[in-house]
Amino acid sequence: MIRAIDHIGIAVKDLDESLATWLVLFPGVEVHRETVADQKVDVASFQVGGVRIELTAATDEDSPIAKFLAKRGEGIHHVAFAADAVNDELQRLEAGGIKLINSAAVPGAHDKLIGFLHPKSTGGVLMELCQDRPTAGAENAADA
Repeated sequence: MIRAIDHIGIAVKDLDESLATWLVLFPGVEVHRETVADQKVDVASFQVGGVRIELTAATDEDSPIAKFLAKRGEGIHHVAFAADAVNDELQRLEAGGIKLINSAAVPGAHDKLIGFLHPKSTGGVLMELCQDRPTAGAENAADA
């Protein structure tokens, strides 16, 4: 089941420069930084009013974020929703006619499993489903 908004992803050209601007807006927030090699991105994220803001910069010119920036420039990239089981939701949505970017969950930031829905099926909005990685032996672990 899809439960809530998990985060809002914002594509940025320069992570340090963008983060500095956001920290003027929201001083004192605790920032988490990481590289997600599979997605070819560096991420800086922080909480604002219970929603995570995720600034994302490309680490390679052929990453999806680099392509997005080249086509559209900086700005909101996606809205991510927390799901109990990403693989189950991807199957359910595909059966309902939603076009998928990921047919199965892949590793994402914050040690989550993620899957993207194609914006052609969602009114032009790139949507991501994400779940905390299951512990060994948990349901869906073998599918991830």
